[in-house]
Amino acid sequence: MAKARIRELTKDIPKEAKILCDTMLADLEKAKRPVLEAVKCALDNSFYSPKVGYLTPGDKVVKTELNVSSVQKMARTIFLLEVLLGNLKSGAVNTKREIYYISKGLMKSNPTYKALDFDDQPESDAVIDFICDMLEVYREEMNCFANDRGGQTYSKNLVVTETLSDGTTAVVDVGSLGTTPFQPKNKPQTFRLKPKKGKVDFCLVVESEGTANTLVTNGMHRRHNCIIIGAQGVPSNGVRGWCKTIEDQLKVPMFFYGDLDAYTLQNIFRTLKAGSAASLIRNSDFSAPDVKFLGVLPDDVKRYDLLCYSVNERDVAEARSLKKAKDALENDPFFRDKKNSDLADILHWLVKEKKRCEQQAVFSVDPKDPLILEKVIVDKIKRKSYV
Repeated sequence: MAKARIRELTKDIPKEAKILCDTMLADLEKAKRPVLEAVKCALDNSFYSPKVGYLTPGDKVVKTELNVSSVQKMARTIFLLEVLLGNLKSGAVNTKREIYYISKGLMKSNPTYKALDFDDQPESDAVIDFICDMLEVYREEMNCFANDRGGQTYSKNLVVTETLSDGTTAVVDVGSLGTTPFQPKNKPQTFRLKPKKGKVDFCLVVESEGTANTLVTNGMHRRHNCIIIGAQGVPSNGVRGWCKTIEDQLKVPMFFYGDLDAYTLQNIFRTLKAGSAASLIRNSDFSAPDVKFLGVLPDDVKRYDLLCYSVNERDVAEARSLKKAKDALENDPFFRDKKNSDLADILHWLVKEKKRCEQQAVFSVDPKDPLILEKVIVDKIKRKSYV
C-alpha cells in the first residue's frame, strides 16, 4: 500500500514554478511531450492516521501529457501561473473571481490568447486548483483568496492580535463586541490568541449560525468561560483554519454541536475534524483533529425523547445521503479507522434506523425554558457525553 506523505511546510514558489517551466521547455526542445503532475485529491488517494489526525495524500497523481486534447489545459495552466506569480512579485491579492476577470482582460487585449479564453469562472477556478495541487501550495500562498468566512465567534475572554501585511498589528478584544461577532478571514495563521485572564474552559462549534446566535443572545458566553463559533453548515477553509488556530494556540477542549444525520457527520463534522479528500494538501493547517462530536447523539434521542424525522428513501437527496453513509463505512479511511469506531457506530445507527434529528429538537425538552439548550450542552460536557 502506498504511503501517506506530509506537505512541506515552506516552499520557494517562484523557484518551483521556474523549474517546472524550464523542464517543460527542455522537453519541447527535445521533441518530447511535457507532462504536468498534480496530487490526486480524492478519497482513493486519502490516508488517515490517528497520530496525524487528518486526511493526508498518498502517492497517486493526476498526469496531463501534451496532446491535442490537453494542449488548452496546459496552456491555460502556464498562463494563469504567470498571472499568479505576478501577484506574488507585486504583493497584489485577488479573489478567484477577480483572477477570472483579469484573465478575460488580458485575453481581450491580446488576440493571441483567444484560444485560452474561459467560458465561465469554474473553468479558471479548476486551473487555479490544479496549479496549487501541482505545486502543493495553498491558494492563499499564491495570493488568491476566496470569501471564506472564519465563523461568527463570541467570547468574553478572548483577545485576538492580527499581524497585518505591513508588519503592524491590530488587537481585538472579542468580549468588548457584545453580541456582535468577531469573524476572521481565511488566513487565520496571521492571528495570535490569548485569554484576557486565566484560560478558556471550552470552545463550542455550532453547525447552525442561527442556533449559535440564540445561545449568545441568551447569554451563554457571559455565564460560561467559553468560545462560541457559528460554523454555518459545511465548514469553509476559514472556519477550519480558525478552529485549528484555536486548538493549537489555546489548547482548549473543542466540541461540535449539530444535527444527527449522515450529511452532518460526513460532510460537516469529518471535514472540520480531519479535512476533506478534495483538499488533501491543506488539511494539516485546516482541520481540528481534537474536536469532539457533542451532539446530537443517538443516546440524546432516547435520553431526552427528541423528535426525529424518518428518512424518506424516495426523496433523491435523502436517498443519496444514506448511500454516501454506506459508502463511507466501507471506503472512507476516517470512518474505517478503529479510533473513530464510535463515530462509525453513529453512521451505522443512522443507516439502520433511517432517522434524523435536528439540533434544534432539544428546545422541545422544556419549551418554557429559553436556556434549555445551553443547560443540555453544559450537562453533556460535564458528563463527558460526546464522541
